Amino acid sequence: MNLFIDRIPSPIGTILLVSDGTSVHALEFADCEDRMMRALRRHYRGCALSPSRDPGGVRAPLARYFAGELDALDDIPVHAAGTPFQQTVWTALRGIMPGKTMTYGSLAAQLGIAKACRAVGFANGANPISVIVPCHRVIGSDGDLTGYGGGLERKRWLLAHEGAAIAGTRAT
Repeated sequence: MNLFIDRIPSPIGTILLVSDGTSVHALEFADCEDRMMRALRRHYRGCALSPSRDPGGVRAPLARYFAGELDALDDIPVHAAGTPFQQTVWTALRGIMPGKTMTYGSLAAQLGIAKACRAVGFANGANPISVIVPCHRVIGSDGDLTGYGGGLERKRWLLAHEGAAIAGTRAT
């Protein structure tokens, strides 16, 4: 398998996009590149990663999203390596509409596993396709922003960009 990487400017920092030319396999911020590369090596052993401009045609939808067309990312095909449980959580994340948030507990309940909010949180945190698989839309049970691999300031920016009402402002 060959994977391609592109570096895309955004209002919240350079984005690293990894695609096979058809589906997105990873999307991370450049300051988190080491973490992304470790995950790619773990999941795609022996895979070549080649620089490419706009593999899979994702630049335009990302630009439209950052310009305010919040549903521009909805139809981008993704293929993230993960366990079946993680895949279930990541699929559910794509169902959280822009401008909306959900708690880890309510996401677990929606999946029929209400007592597994910590497991849902861990799966959310392992999401390798930031922004497109919108893990930033999941917040703490008290409404406060909680962990985000790209940093809480980016999470806050993304939620504000999408018009989400954020009850809490304390970063925990």
